[in-house]
Amino acid sequence: MATTITARVNGIAETHAVEANQTLLAFLRDTLDLTGAKEGCNEGECGACVVLLDGKAVNSCLILAVEADGHEITTVEGLSDRCHLHPLQQAFLAHSAVQCGFCSPGMIMTALGLLNENPTPTETDIRTALSGSLCRCTGYRQIIDAVQEAAAAMRQGAEVAP
Repeated sequence: MATTITARVNGIAETHAVEANQTLLAFLRDTLDLTGAKEGCNEGECGACVVLLDGKAVNSCLILAVEADGHEITTVEGLSDRCHLHPLQQAFLAHSAVQCGFCSPGMIMTALGLLNENPTPTETDIRTALSGSLCRCTGYRQIIDAVQEAAAAMRQGAEVAP
């Protein structure tokens, strides 16, 4: 049985019919063709599917699309303004915090969720926030450095140097 929902996705009002059991991840990927969030474990353990729901980082594989009705969703595709990358995206590039790239959207969105709640995180805060996001390539040091640099740049309103 389909239900019609309306949600703001990356600043755009989207109204669509969704099935009762459709996840937010499936809605974003299959209905809206926003493929930044990835399906990794489909159990909320890997962090590849993280998006922001009303500014908070959530595993979109664990949320039903109907639960997003009336809410604001931000995906990694909504961070850049098409001319400039978001400071977190820039910092990930500057610190070589991207290798295969599978985890990067989830890592970036998790970090943004943290910075929305805590603009001055300690390294421990960053490690704790990212503990639900798995990366098999980078070893995490570059990711933590990137989040620290982006946090500083965002506090100062500056851009991260490429």
